[in-house]
Amino acid sequence: MQQAIKKNIFVILGLFFICFFFNKVFIGGLLPIPTDNIVGLYHPYRDFYSKDYPRGIPFQNSLLTDPVRQQYLWRELAILQMKKGELPLWNPYNFSGYPLLANFQSAVFYPLNLAMFILPFEYGWTLLIISQPILAFTFMFLYLRNLKISKAGSFIGSVAFAFSGFFVSWMLWGNIVSTGLWLPLILLAIDKILRIKNHESRIKNKKLLIWFVILLFSSVSSFLAGHLQTFFYLSMVSAAYFIFRWIEYKRIFNILYVFLIFAILFLISTAVQWIPTLQLVSLSARSVDQVSTNIEGWFIPWQNLVQFVAPDFFGNPATLNYWGVWNYGEFIGYIGLLPLILALGALIFKRDKLVLFFGFILTFGIVFAFPSVFSNLPFWLDIPFVSTSQPTRLMYVVNFSLVILAAFGFDYFKKNKTRIIVPLAIVGLIFLFLWGYVKLNTFLPEFMRLVPENLAVSFSNLRLPTLVFAITLTLFCLNTFIFKKNIKLSNLIYILIIMVFLLDIYRFADKYTVFSEKEYLYPKTLATAFLEEKSVGSRIMEADARILPPNFSISFNTESIDGYDPLYLLRYGELVAAISRGEPNINPPFGFNRIITPQTYHDPTINGLNIKYLLSLTDIDDEGYIKVFEEGQTKIYENKEFIPRAFFIDRTIGAENKYDAIKKYFENKYDLKSVAIVEGENFSLLNKKWNTGTAEITYNSFNKIIISVDNKEDGFLVMLDSYYPTWKVFIDDIESEILLTDYNFKGVIVPGGAKEVVFTNHLF
Repeated sequence: MQQAIKKNIFVILGLFFICFFFNKVFIGGLLPIPTDNIVGLYHPYRDFYSKDYPRGIPFQNSLLTDPVRQQYLWRELAILQMKKGELPLWNPYNFSGYPLLANFQSAVFYPLNLAMFILPFEYGWTLLIISQPILAFTFMFLYLRNLKISKAGSFIGSVAFAFSGFFVSWMLWGNIVSTGLWLPLILLAIDKILRIKNHESRIKNKKLLIWFVILLFSSVSSFLAGHLQTFFYLSMVSAAYFIFRWIEYKRIFNILYVFLIFAILFLISTAVQWIPTLQLVSLSARSVDQVSTNIEGWFIPWQNLVQFVAPDFFGNPATLNYWGVWNYGEFIGYIGLLPLILALGALIFKRDKLVLFFGFILTFGIVFAFPSVFSNLPFWLDIPFVSTSQPTRLMYVVNFSLVILAAFGFDYFKKNKTRIIVPLAIVGLIFLFLWGYVKLNTFLPEFMRLVPENLAVSFSNLRLPTLVFAITLTLFCLNTFIFKKNIKLSNLIYILIIMVFLLDIYRFADKYTVFSEKEYLYPKTLATAFLEEKSVGSRIMEADARILPPNFSISFNTESIDGYDPLYLLRYGELVAAISRGEPNINPPFGFNRIITPQTYHDPTINGLNIKYLLSLTDIDDEGYIKVFEEGQTKIYENKEFIPRAFFIDRTIGAENKYDAIKKYFENKYDLKSVAIVEGENFSLLNKKWNTGTAEITYNSFNKIIISVDNKEDGFLVMLDSYYPTWKVFIDDIESEILLTDYNFKGVIVPGGAKEVVFTNHLF
């Protein structure tokens, strides 16, 4: 037992370090979910706690809102539907209905979702978050050991990977890190497969099969984890690594058949995800409503290179003093001072093919993540997918390369101790420059100065990194010049160096990461309870961005017209853009940038979205709305012009195309209860009057809606749910055609008589 512990001491230490990082979960009972942002930033939750917190509950990191506005809610909704025996195809709660499984970030089929079926969802999610650094550390450790790197070097690289700036900044999202952590295992599997040359041996054939399965499982898991951009970078690195290793292993051509089979099986295994996603992408506004690449922060600003040595030079959102460009989380690439020093040293001194390969990957990541002529090429050339992806996420590639170089560097400097002085001197000069820059700031030209009021932040946040560097420098000097021949003392110095590194990386990760109270996880308030009970069959909207941000309505089973997703439907975006502009203008850019929060409640076109309740923090002076509920500052108004979800209309007007449709929609905006604009090939035949009967929704699940209708003659039924091609309609078990109606919604011609109209949603 003692021997086994000694043999695996670095693995045990790494796992212990990760568990200690999550001590607030294990000991304090907190959740690695920024629930404090829910109750600290938004109404009516602020109202709910206003008695004890009149200024709102304090929150640690306002930058971490997306996990509770997107990923947590989507995954919970998907798991809920699967528990009910349904495929999680549709999200009825946002954007007036849109795909759920196809949005990719819902990560419906990620294997590690299993815990969420067994445990209460918040604890299953907690296990998912904790599993990320554990798996990242484990996979990287196995890969580095495969490269013949020492256990200590592998330990440093693995911890730096698990708590790299990219992973720390995206840890609580649950999908980005879950996608990226599989890369070391994929590279390990590639190495193992390429090394098995003799396929005649039964034992080696068995090993080949095992590593083939590992490669397939890790690749599929990464894809299904829910972040396409990170998976794209992972795939590019994996492909480059395979080519590099294949050439190194003398171009074993029979191995190519193995990887061809792998590619085919991968596509088949993931088809259930990528086919619906491609369909959604083709119908989304992804390519037309993007932020300009010219804005500051689209690329990582060059000045943010300083964050590799002093992560909080520009402040930190967790301490509410970040003053840098746009988004700290997008730019942070800190891996710890020790790994950075070791990586620099490896790049300078170690002449090794793998060091050159990862040096190339590192260079590639930096060149395309930071603003330059090269980084603009994908956007100038309008390369599909790449041109719609923010290049700051290339920090994943940068961090991955650096930690592997750091592991190589550690082993190199154990044998060549005196050469460590060179990377130490480089980092030391950087610190001297930063201190000089801060100290002499007042003497610099105005365009080069720090913002005066933020000078104190940079000055303060340079102290700790400088101290860490000074201690690391001292320990390396002791090891190099004083204790270099004393093995025991030298090893002790290495232990102290590693301890300083662990304290450094822990402080960095713990400062940014939020652990919050379970009771703050979408608490039920009087206002949310009212809406959940009263809004069945209708939707809500907010007149103020401080109330219920997009997607929050999922948490209390209430449907809303807002939404936050990069893949929102283009048709819906165009309709909302026109309504917000007050004119039939559907031309991009819309200005939503993934977040749709319509607040134009005065225009009658808004009634066509099935809105029954309007939420506001101020009094609404509009005769079309009447106040029906109030909780604290949150006021709920009922829309007197409410149009039901399913209804018959008197007349249809045919539209030749979407421009004609939006024009006629606005021309008839006062008659949306009785007139519908319908698009179709024979649009002129759609100009007709219809008999109106009754329509009642008798069954409503995520993928099936049953409407009982009764009409004396043929009628036209409007269904105010977003039109999407995976939906079908059956009238008394006979399939009929769904017509694109009122620009974004569904319409169907119903024969006279008492009928049952059934809308069903399908995977393809």
